[in-house]
Amino acid sequence: MATRGIIGHGVDIVEVARIARSLEKHEESFLNKCFTDQEVADSGSSSRRPEHLAVRFAAKEAALKAIGTGWSQGIGWTDVEVVRLDSGKPELRVTGRAKEIVDSMGIDRWFVSLSHTENNAIASVIAEGEV
Repeated sequence: MATRGIIGHGVDIVEVARIARSLEKHEESFLNKCFTDQEVADSGSSSRRPEHLAVRFAAKEAALKAIGTGWSQGIGWTDVEVVRLDSGKPELRVTGRAKEIVDSMGIDRWFVSLSHTENNAIASVIAEGEV
């Protein structure tokens, strides 16, 4: 009988100013490359938009640290998506090549914690499954 447990854990921190600069210089291409339509919509259009995008960026990085691949093996930025449930709780969804890898590892549940200030965004992602 298989046992459930933590398969991986990743943490990442992003400077909000870095995301703000990317938005200023290459907004459309940056958003299209790194974020899903839902993530862009969830980030809003307020002055805090760079914070909201930075924390999602950090979560994507943390998720790939949790599975141990980084951005290798054909994984694209939009293969990892951070969505906000009606409760406000963040949830991680994976598609494409990332999902193939995650499924092969037995990961079937994610625990996501996000936090940000006007200067920094941090994310912690835990991958759980059959071990």
